[in-house]
Amino acid sequence: MGAVSARLPVFPWDKLEPYKATASAHPDGIVDLSVGTPVDPVPALIQKALVEAADSPGYPTVWGTTELRDALTGWVGRRLGAVGVGHRNVLPVVGSKELVAWLPTQLGLGAGDKVAYPRLAYPTYEVGARLCGAEPVVYDDPTELDPAGLKLLWLNSPSNPTGRVLAKDELVRIVAWAREHGVLVFSDECYLELGWEAEPVSVLHPDVCGGTYEGVVAVHSLSKRSNLAGYRAAFLAGDEAVLGELLQIRKHGGMMTAAPVQAATVAALGDDAHVQEQRARYAARRTALRDALVKHGFRIEHSEASLYLWATRDEGCWETVDYLAGLGILVAPGDFYGEAGERFVRVAFTATDERVEAAVKRLGQPFARTGSE
Repeated sequence: MGAVSARLPVFPWDKLEPYKATASAHPDGIVDLSVGTPVDPVPALIQKALVEAADSPGYPTVWGTTELRDALTGWVGRRLGAVGVGHRNVLPVVGSKELVAWLPTQLGLGAGDKVAYPRLAYPTYEVGARLCGAEPVVYDDPTELDPAGLKLLWLNSPSNPTGRVLAKDELVRIVAWAREHGVLVFSDECYLELGWEAEPVSVLHPDVCGGTYEGVVAVHSLSKRSNLAGYRAAFLAGDEAVLGELLQIRKHGGMMTAAPVQAATVAALGDDAHVQEQRARYAARRTALRDALVKHGFRIEHSEASLYLWATRDEGCWETVDYLAGLGILVAPGDFYGEAGERFVRVAFTATDERVEAAVKRLGQPFARTGSE
């Protein structure tokens, strides 16, 4: 039996360990801006919902409770502007990374099929293609791809790692092209509520999809907007035929969101106040780090949304990683996200106010607290 892992690239984060050791040796400790994991508390109303649902001895359903589906459809309509969304247009999943990694397999793709994703992208798009034996294909403009054999097209707006936002007219053009060629579009919109210098638009907005969800599905996560990375709470919305097929497969596979997490998701999607509070925290950290990096000689490209700054000193990314590690600051090298990122680093602003203040100080710029910590 051949090892499936042999199909996959080397797990990139292992390469950072020596630089993490260097940064950790700083007298004031490491400032870890590499991974982008939430560090702020889970909002109290979400914790309360989780605890109240803790006595859940029975199996949850893959499709979720009626209350959860109501919450999903309500949020998609209210926040994304989607129209006519019913229960058959939504599906909870066990975190978005699981979905990205296993979607091509669940769609029945394999040898001879192609999965396309941006040239600079979250590495799990490639992993998903390789796990099922499909061919991974990168693009700058997806409408310039050869559609022959192309079964799945990943969009990612706002982008991880660059923070780039696809304009509405770009989305319209891409969706029209994909439908013309029978290519299924999955749009990773997990950072949609974190637009700073641009307002991200969902592929489900009627101006983009024309009021029909045929051939389009959006992926959303509560990890960043609600600090729920530890809960593994995410969902899909869009084409009911595609989601219906995935529902049947996931029933057989036992891919169930835990019942307490379903209850917590209902609470999270029903409250916008905590999202705005978290945005304010991130906005302050973003401004402080961006200003400090620019004054320190970095150039920031894109970064109009998401939780990252896409930064360069016009040198190899590992040189920059090494340089910042010497200041006790750990960042992610751009080549983790594709060869086109070899002269950039991704700087997350998910650290606490205190750690962001430490980074800014090391970069030579005062830091103004938000009052959130």
